[in-house]
Amino acid sequence: MELYNLKHPAQRVNFSEALKLGLGLDRGLFFPARIPRLANVDALLALPFIERSKRVLGAWLADELGQPLVDDLVEKAFNFPLPLVTVDAQRSSLELFHGPTLAFKDFGARFMAQCLNALGGNQPLTILTATSGDTGAAVADAFYGLDNVQVMVLYPKGKISELQEKMFTTLGGNIHTVAVESDFDDCQTLVKQAFEDHDIRDGLRLNSANSINISRLLAQICYYFEAVTRYRQQYHDSPVIAVPSGNFGNLTAGLLAKAMGLPVKRFIAATNSNDTVPRYLTFGDWAPRQTMATMSNAMDVSEPSNWPRVEAIFSEMKWPLSELTGLAISEQQTHASMLSLQTLGYQTEPHAAVAAEALQLCLKEDERGIFLATAHPAKFKDVVDRELGTALPLPPALQRVKEKPVLSAVLPADFAALKAHMLAELS
Repeated sequence: MELYNLKHPAQRVNFSEALKLGLGLDRGLFFPARIPRLANVDALLALPFIERSKRVLGAWLADELGQPLVDDLVEKAFNFPLPLVTVDAQRSSLELFHGPTLAFKDFGARFMAQCLNALGGNQPLTILTATSGDTGAAVADAFYGLDNVQVMVLYPKGKISELQEKMFTTLGGNIHTVAVESDFDDCQTLVKQAFEDHDIRDGLRLNSANSINISRLLAQICYYFEAVTRYRQQYHDSPVIAVPSGNFGNLTAGLLAKAMGLPVKRFIAATNSNDTVPRYLTFGDWAPRQTMATMSNAMDVSEPSNWPRVEAIFSEMKWPLSELTGLAISEQQTHASMLSLQTLGYQTEPHAAVAAEALQLCLKEDERGIFLATAHPAKFKDVVDRELGTALPLPPALQRVKEKPVLSAVLPADFAALKAHMLAELS
């Protein structure tokens, strides 16, 4: 597999190199030089999830890694269910929260950890990542206790749910966490600055587990194939898919699946009040604003890192960008969506509610679609209980961490402070 740097196309790497580097020169994202097209998608959709995922990822990686290694990586990473649940006559929910940290990020983080474990050699490695909520837990769980790997997770202090925070800040060991006194966009900026600093990048052998790492995106392609497989067991058309979007890695994976040949009618990029992309798609001006805090906090992103990849896919496939719908859902609409879904007998949390509402608003009378449910409702227990008047029970994964102390350092959004902390903590 060959990839190139979107900012510096002359920089070409294979998958193993992109996996270990994370970012290219000048913070550039790696993008595949060729998107593989699948010959017989219908036959592929007839396979069980694990067998199908081996072939989907094999189309990208078998030429470099060999199919037996791809098969082994898939079997070790994807060992939890992902049901498609009918919500009403037009909408179904793909539940991606049945992994160990109760969020869709488990797919990408676990696959990346397996890849690094197989391809990283025995040299020490530092994973640096920023999280707006679920990435932190998924990465921490995937890498916890691995030999020769240190993990540092940055997150915006006070701007993720308490239970989200407890899932990755209470582990200790090789997991180090930093509460940054700012928003997620500043956390991302600090990560990018670290990758440009020689002392940290080379001295700590830095890598990133954010969705900027291509390994995570490839893993997420697989659940879009499962979504369409389950959808087609009931219907014979192609679904519209609404993706709750913050950093836009999830949508990028869906678009790559479609580019491979997956029959998806169109995608809806559903955001909360942080609406940079919907405004851009409507007016043509890229104009990020100050990040707003919302109840769907994992999507509180004003400058999504993966957007250049989205545009690259549309360019590569010669799709007009107008085929992508971007819709911002307000806090009031999110609340109404949660209530409406509860009335239908489907309890969910704010991120899925944003996608569900966007899907309902965009579907035509003769269309059906899927929205992605990216986190277990109990991860946002305080919000869900407040908005719906419920008292959600905690699943075991959350019950175990509820009373544990947070082990995070607290730092300002200042790179010099982060650098000093990293060198002291990780050297």
